[in-house]
Amino acid sequence: MKTYIGVDLGGTNVRVALVDEHGTVLQDKKEASEVDKGVPYVIQKIIRLIESLDNYENAEGIGMGVPGPVDTVAGKIVVTNNLPGFAGEPLAQMIQDHFKKPTFMDNDVNVAGLGEATLGAGKGKSIVYYITVSTGIGGALMIDGKVIAGKHGHAGELCNIVVDRNREARNGLAAGALENEASGTAITRKGKELFGDSIEHAGDVFQLAADGNEQALELVDSVAYDLAQGFAATALVIDPDIFVLGGGVMKSKEIFFNRFHNYFKELVFPGMRDIEFAYAQLDEPGIVGAAMLPLAYIKNK
Repeated sequence: MKTYIGVDLGGTNVRVALVDEHGTVLQDKKEASEVDKGVPYVIQKIIRLIESLDNYENAEGIGMGVPGPVDTVAGKIVVTNNLPGFAGEPLAQMIQDHFKKPTFMDNDVNVAGLGEATLGAGKGKSIVYYITVSTGIGGALMIDGKVIAGKHGHAGELCNIVVDRNREARNGLAAGALENEASGTAITRKGKELFGDSIEHAGDVFQLAADGNEQALELVDSVAYDLAQGFAATALVIDPDIFVLGGGVMKSKEIFFNRFHNYFKELVFPGMRDIEFAYAQLDEPGIVGAAMLPLAYIKNK
């Protein structure tokens, strides 16, 4: 049985795991990232955690998932708010130099998408587009089991697709950007504007809608339409076999998915209305997807 090592490096925690070729997490370790102590400190922590895994030395390779766009060729983070001081550092090469094993790195949404494409809801499909709707909106494109990152590491991202240029620009994105109109953060913001501080998160808005509140239903309908615009624009460029949906907002899928899907079918070409939609299946797509990076890159060489 072949095994791989996955590394999930975030601003708060770093987690490493030994994963088999079927996506089973055999063993994992986690500690606080302590990114404020600098790159060398964090790299040594990752090395120590990997070396604490049983039989780590027999792993075929190492994959790393990190926040923000990644130069996958150079193994460097392009830019990240969660790991200050880490942009431009050859993190993958540092790990590879120590363990003498092929090491690859990609952004956290991409590796989660890879996990779903190879072992989850997209398994067996040629073109898989994974989208997570949560605090923000992130996307990842996988073709024949390989993540398509693009020259600048931004391929697959749909957060800045404009759904209405007459709306307000926020958070460094374009006016009317999808993330600012249909993410969990956006739903919470709009809910507070309607209902005040009784809204703590997007789930509160969905609950009001489920209870029949007309204003909440109108808001959910508006968000569903905006989301459908983003998906339809993406579909017309990518024409995927399947969209795989993940993220916290999907916990309320029974409230909005049918509205969203109907709008999507109105907005795409008639011949594309049969594009499949599925919900993410893996419990831990991030760490499993990171571990699958070496397998994907080695297979596609």
